[in-house]
Amino acid sequence: MNNGQKLWKRAKKIIPNGNMLLSKNSDSFLPNFWPSYFKKTKGCYVWCLDNKKYLDMSIMGIGTNILGYSNDYIDKAVIKVVQNGNLSTLNAPEEVFLAEKILELNPWAAMVKFTRSGGEANAVAIRIARAATNKQEIAICGYHGWHDWYLSANLKNKNNLDDHLFPNVMIKGVNSRLKNTVHPFKYNDIESLTSILEKNKKIGIIKMEVMRNEFPKDNFLKKIEKIAIKNKLILIFDECTTGFRETDFGLHKKYNVTPDIAIFGKALGNGYAINSIIGKKDIMREAEQTFISSTFWSERIGYVAGLKTLELMQKEKSWEKITYIGKKIQKNIKLLAKENNIPVTVSGLPSLTSIKFKYNNLGCKTFLTQEMLKKGILASNLIYVCTKHDNRMLEKYFDNLNEIFKSIRNYDYGNDIDVLLNGPVCRPGMRKS
Repeated sequence: MNNGQKLWKRAKKIIPNGNMLLSKNSDSFLPNFWPSYFKKTKGCYVWCLDNKKYLDMSIMGIGTNILGYSNDYIDKAVIKVVQNGNLSTLNAPEEVFLAEKILELNPWAAMVKFTRSGGEANAVAIRIARAATNKQEIAICGYHGWHDWYLSANLKNKNNLDDHLFPNVMIKGVNSRLKNTVHPFKYNDIESLTSILEKNKKIGIIKMEVMRNEFPKDNFLKKIEKIAIKNKLILIFDECTTGFRETDFGLHKKYNVTPDIAIFGKALGNGYAINSIIGKKDIMREAEQTFISSTFWSERIGYVAGLKTLELMQKEKSWEKITYIGKKIQKNIKLLAKENNIPVTVSGLPSLTSIKFKYNNLGCKTFLTQEMLKKGILASNLIYVCTKHDNRMLEKYFDNLNEIFKSIRNYDYGNDIDVLLNGPVCRPGMRKS
């Protein structure tokens, strides 16, 4: 047993679920063998507690590190802040500088609020929107965090969030009075939204991810925008994941759709905690009519990291780089799958690639992770691209993926692949991964 697994077993005894983030749960990757904990990082590489070096072809910090791990330019600025002081009685001036920069890149918006996490940002956006509309009910599409307002969708029907989070989301402890306040609709199904709006006149907000694994079809986003305007609903785009992936800020720019509020996180600080909620002035001003405040939203590190991250992204045009790399990854996965006659679905933005096996998806996913780990690669069914991924790394990944596909084919296209696993099948992750 590696040192990471030893520590993971200790963690599960004293930390509910073992850690703080579901997407990093070791049992969702490779039970009994996943390295679990890191000692250091650099570029696309992660060193585990046993000092083994791994190439990260998986989730890259859950999409936080578009510019690679431990980026020198950003880290130097953060270290300087730490040396000069991160938190004091006075405010950090960089809070204002970052707000100004964000508004410069999003001229449709007029005001900004900041948080440290995406769940917080989503909760703040909902509070502001409810204050602005004086309506409590929300139509949602996508994943928006762990707070009561969102998970309450499953109070009416335990399957409501199956396609947005994962099947049978456990919601014990969620305020039962929130039942019937959140109504999920399907992506690319405009009728599923209009039907909800016809039945629920108390809805004042439409909140959605711009996209996840599925691209918008038939002007879906434009239709959403028109519905929001016609019905005087506040439209909120959650771009915590999609932000900075295909444009210099939000994916909504690519589709020429303007929300009332938008949320950005994860990659904004390249690994440092900073999230932003931006919006139109008349709506954002409502934040002054309700109590929204947190001590550590005022710390300096996140603002400095955000400024340096945006500066470097603009300089490198990082969104173009990761999209180019992602397209190459998707093309080659499809090619290798076809050559080996392996039925798979490759979906998502190029820089957020998702792989799903037609037969025995979890078994094949576990086998892929197991075999890649033996070759010094952290891999799963998700590939989050960063600017540091190069051709040499990709070739190593493709060479090993080809061998894995051959093995899957030889075991009834994956149906019998479990016999080659060295441990249990991984547990399901988010969004039926």
